[in-house]
Amino acid sequence: MDKHYNIIILGASYGSLLGIKMAMAGHRVDLVCLPDEVKAINENGAIVRLPIREKDTVIELNSKNCQGSLAAIGTDDIRLDQYDLVALAMQEPQYSADVISKLLKQIGERKLPCMSIMNMPPLAYIARIKDLDTSMLVDAYTKADVWQYFDPANITLCSPDPQAFRPPDEPINVLQVGLPTNFKVARFDSEDHTKILRDLQKDIEEITYNFDGENIGLPVKLKVHDSIFVPLAKWSMLLAGNYRCVQQEQAIAIKEAVHNDIIKSEQIYNWVSQIAIELGAVASDQVPFEKYAAAAESLIRPSSAARALFAGAKNIERVDKLIKLIANQMGKDSSIIDDIINEVDRRVGINRDA
Repeated sequence: MDKHYNIIILGASYGSLLGIKMAMAGHRVDLVCLPDEVKAINENGAIVRLPIREKDTVIELNSKNCQGSLAAIGTDDIRLDQYDLVALAMQEPQYSADVISKLLKQIGERKLPCMSIMNMPPLAYIARIKDLDTSMLVDAYTKADVWQYFDPANITLCSPDPQAFRPPDEPINVLQVGLPTNFKVARFDSEDHTKILRDLQKDIEEITYNFDGENIGLPVKLKVHDSIFVPLAKWSMLLAGNYRCVQQEQAIAIKEAVHNDIIKSEQIYNWVSQIAIELGAVASDQVPFEKYAAAAESLIRPSSAARALFAGAKNIERVDKLIKLIANQMGKDSSIIDDIINEVDRRVGINRDA
């Protein structure tokens, strides 16, 4: 390890997956979360259950056994001058809460390098894409003005490709990984900031785990890419799978959403991919549909967005709406995703009326 980094992650659910890998690599990680999460994690550790396909087993990682450290803290305990990197691991609507929006303002004004692992790219990240007018995209965000304090040069996007969830009958400090793929992060504008990401990538790749006396590597790595468009490959997956989990009366599994009408899924997937390519991505940045469809076979739960909506959420991340607004700005016919957007809008309306 070349340098010990201090990292703060906003959000302890999905954030604990990235956090435990950084802590295993020898770094100090603070997870910002709710009081009951702070108590559970600090008393019992953040527990991540990780499938190891080569061994046909699931291992359990506990943050209390890491080379580095992982602690949970509340918003009152944050001292931003301590940190080298900020990671955003909450859902986009959560940043509209007063205490969190004030914290974002402080992070932006301090010009701290900030890596988002949201599905919904921060508006300041979208500003790194040439020829897009971000003022025409604000309607896709719950509270777009929280991003106004960020210099686009100081913010990057990490595609949250690994699939994970909190098992409903387990303690709040437990996270189950369903699909152990890699985090794919775009470089910062600054080489100094990008070096932090490259150092973390190297340290995470060197992690080993003792499995029955054998030191094995672990899945879910951090991969740094020079192209700012690589994380946008997730957009196709979200539109072909995650948002289509929202059906009229219930949430269905991602597997069903993709495979119930595989032809339609491929059409949507390829249309979204083409949007990313016309924005500046190269074809090799995108994941082929066949590979995604195969991975979706193992995604036997509804997406987090669908679960949230059918639990009564009044706001969710609206990548579907963002892509439509971008397509409209590019002069593209976006009718292929209108049914998806309308179904999500309908369920949001039901929840707000309730």
